[in-house]
Amino acid sequence: MKISIGNDHAGVDYKNAVVKMLQGRGYEIKNYGTDSESSVDYPDFGHPVAIDVASKDADFGVVICGSGNGINMTVNKHQEIRSALCWTKEIAGLARLHNDANIIAIPARYTSINQAVEMVEAFLDTKFEGGRHQNRVDKICCS
Repeated sequence: MKISIGNDHAGVDYKNAVVKMLQGRGYEIKNYGTDSESSVDYPDFGHPVAIDVASKDADFGVVICGSGNGINMTVNKHQEIRSALCWTKEIAGLARLHNDANIIAIPARYTSINQAVEMVEAFLDTKFEGGRHQNRVDKICCS
């Protein structure tokens, strides 16, 4: 499985922990995140992740910024992206189970690194339930 990941300056340590976990699972990583804590602009690191996921060059995406909001808004501007801002592993699992989310957005300033890793694990380990949820997902985006 290929995972595309992007982060701004607030998410460097989070990204490194998530990448370590993903590599331990044997996933291929496409890393667009910064490795510096110097201030950068989150859209520069979110757009490449969304492009990968939308074009099927990655199976899923992980994006991280301080609040999670900015980078989540950025990736959700792309067609075929359903990014969910998550702050617990339960919400991360539900984002996949009910919403067929394909990117998880993590708020680095409001979660711990361990929570972030657990959320990504729950996100990737949960399959979309389909059924009544498919009709709702189909109504999310218009052409």
